[in-house]
Amino acid sequence: MSTPSLSRALAALLFAADAPLSTADLAALLASAHDEEEWSGAHTEAAVDAALTELAHGEALARVGLELVQGARGWRMRTAPDMGLLIRRLWPERVLRLSKAALETLSVVAYRQPCTRAEIEAVRGVDCGGVVRSLLDRALVRIIGRKDEPGRPLLYGTTPTFLETFSLSGLKDLPTLRDLEVLRAEEASLRTGTEGSRTGGRGPGAPGLPFEGEATEAPDREPALPPDDEPASEG
Repeated sequence: MSTPSLSRALAALLFAADAPLSTADLAALLASAHDEEEWSGAHTEAAVDAALTELAHGEALARVGLELVQGARGWRMRTAPDMGLLIRRLWPERVLRLSKAALETLSVVAYRQPCTRAEIEAVRGVDCGGVVRSLLDRALVRIIGRKDEPGRPLLYGTTPTFLETFSLSGLKDLPTLRDLEVLRAEEASLRTGTEGSRTGGRGPGAPGLPFEGEATEAPDREPALPPDDEPASEG
């Protein structure tokens, strides 16, 4: 088990950092401090990684509304998800809002990358120029090259910001179509149970309490995904 002092040091470094830090980065910082007699012990990357994992799964951070997560670029400290509605009141202009069209386009890029605008539009069936530009401006999508065909169209892929925004450590963490089918089945089962409790078990439309549909659309629930079962690797 890691020593409390190491956990405290790692938590302090990550809390103060303005960007994610890898295990190697943290070990190097501690080693540098140790060499200059500013830190009492030298720790291997394995020891640092074990302490980070313990800290991430412990209850100490959760009690104060924080969590430690590992993303594509390393470890970072952030506020707990259930505090999101409250925290965003501090910076209402920074709330990331994506339309259904943007989410569909982003999902096509994520699963098909590298892909061209024409390939995105072939999946969605509509013009995507404006949506792609918006995703580029938000740093969720990037230009990664040109396709070797007449006209040499631009190729698009996702960014580290995309991975961090959706709490993914890599593209391998994207759900497969099988995962989404299981999720949809679970959501349908939950909705059926909720609707049955509202109507006394009689189901939607039956006499009793009126059936209420979903108040808002959840565009990320059913993204327009390509037929590939597994996500492509990032280019």
